[in-house]
Amino acid sequence: MAENGAGGGGGGQNLAVLDALDSARTQMYHMKAIVIAGMGFFTDAYDLFCITTVSKLLGRLYYPDSNADIGKPGTMPVRINNMVTGVALVGTLMGQLVFGYFGDKLGRKRVYGITLVLMAVCAIGSGLSFGSSASAVIGTLCFFRFWLGFGIGGDYPLSATIMSEYANKKTRGAFIAAVFAMQGVGIIFAGLVSMIVSAIFLHYNPAPAWNVHHGWTVDHQIEQWPGADYMWRVVLMLGAFPALATFYWRMKMPETARYTALIEGNAKQATNDMQKVLEIRIDEEQEKLSKFRAANEYSLLSMEFARRHGLHLIGTTTTWFLLDIAFYSQNLTQKDIFPAINLTGPPGTMSALKEVFVISRAMFLIALFGTFPGYWVTVALIDKMGRYLIQLLGFFMMSLFMLVMGIKYEYLKDKGHALFAILYALTFFFANFGPNSTTFVLPAELFPTRVRSTCHAISAASGKAGAIVAAFGVQTLTLKGDPKHMKQALILLSVTNMFGFFFTFLVPETMGQSLEEISGEDGNVAGAAAGHVDKDVEKAPPSSTEWQPPSSMN
Repeated sequence: MAENGAGGGGGGQNLAVLDALDSARTQMYHMKAIVIAGMGFFTDAYDLFCITTVSKLLGRLYYPDSNADIGKPGTMPVRINNMVTGVALVGTLMGQLVFGYFGDKLGRKRVYGITLVLMAVCAIGSGLSFGSSASAVIGTLCFFRFWLGFGIGGDYPLSATIMSEYANKKTRGAFIAAVFAMQGVGIIFAGLVSMIVSAIFLHYNPAPAWNVHHGWTVDHQIEQWPGADYMWRVVLMLGAFPALATFYWRMKMPETARYTALIEGNAKQATNDMQKVLEIRIDEEQEKLSKFRAANEYSLLSMEFARRHGLHLIGTTTTWFLLDIAFYSQNLTQKDIFPAINLTGPPGTMSALKEVFVISRAMFLIALFGTFPGYWVTVALIDKMGRYLIQLLGFFMMSLFMLVMGIKYEYLKDKGHALFAILYALTFFFANFGPNSTTFVLPAELFPTRVRSTCHAISAASGKAGAIVAAFGVQTLTLKGDPKHMKQALILLSVTNMFGFFFTFLVPETMGQSLEEISGEDGNVAGAAAGHVDKDVEKAPPSSTEWQPPSSMN
């Protein structure tokens, strides 16, 4: 394929504003965009995963007699537990589809701030309750967490699309991956904040271990009720602050030049917007834009889209679906696996607040040493190794480690705690230095501007369908910590990851290409359908009239 510009817009050269974006040196505005979009993902991860640290506390507080017959602290019934941990995922799936669609129809910027407002309001609402009964508290919690997830869902396609359309082609993968890597920071803070808040409440509300008052009366429960009941509310409400902190800056971001030029057809506005925020000089090309747009007006449901990108969409949806079954099973069932790897003790030997503290501490350690490094290794290597190889490697290693943990579960649980913890942490590392990052990056690059946000939303929603399978299916196996069921769950997840490995072959490599080369918007449909650029073809020399980046951009 000739260099971007040699065949653009159905035979003409590529647009100057797009060439400028692809060639622009990394600047402060790129870093600012990463932080603004990344703080949304920080909030997303905090809000989605902080529920893991307090779900056992909710069982003790509102279902205290549920395990009286077996002499253990109360837990939420399986159906209620799955609702509390899974309802936000259902909201996320729906929010991804809705906001992804409107991101293409109304523009990325117009709906970008709505997601943050919804997240902030619903994070606060999650800590409230209309009444004091278990049904009232849990019902209120589920209502607000559904709409919290709805707002979180919008962040996926919008943040990914905005970052991909701002970035230059040399470091685009790293920029998009860096936005997503803030999810790892959010998971760390979910554990850290829960640990700090529970420690503070524990200091001022000391309570004996549950087994000291085996068969507690109502009076015994009331002794620790106020502190514990406030504690989980504070943790959930704190998720509103990072969203509110970045709202102003999101509203100041201009619409992406690709949307303004290719969808709205306004080359002058696109040029002006980019020259204000990036130190680049761009020539206006309104006449060329009309020809460029005319060749790329097919819709998502057209045969042309199916021919060019049908397999790509199948690849991004299936791999994200399979990945999220494993990834969310790992995160949502941490509290059940921690005792097996000796990071937490038996619930009966701790008070309610103490149990939150040790679960949060374990989650923090796993995230810090297993989850977090994987994200940033991806950021460092994705534009060197490529998306394709990283995704294959991640799926394969996750499958291998989960298979070993499943087959040797009894031995690792009883005698190999340290090895179990290492293997468990490595599955997180290769999830994030692997498909958890690449499944987010690829849909933001593969599809044309007209349907980029929608296609990313469909792919992400498929992922959340996998997360729902994890919350309502796999978690049911692990909730009671039964060794037989835990073993079955780990082997099942190993098989799921291997399916993800094979479906990755439907996804092409996108490294080093412009978005228009990848999608075929530059006029080279054959190259886009094949999903690669022929690096051996000599690049066409620029004509004397072709726009060239100023020297300051080199």
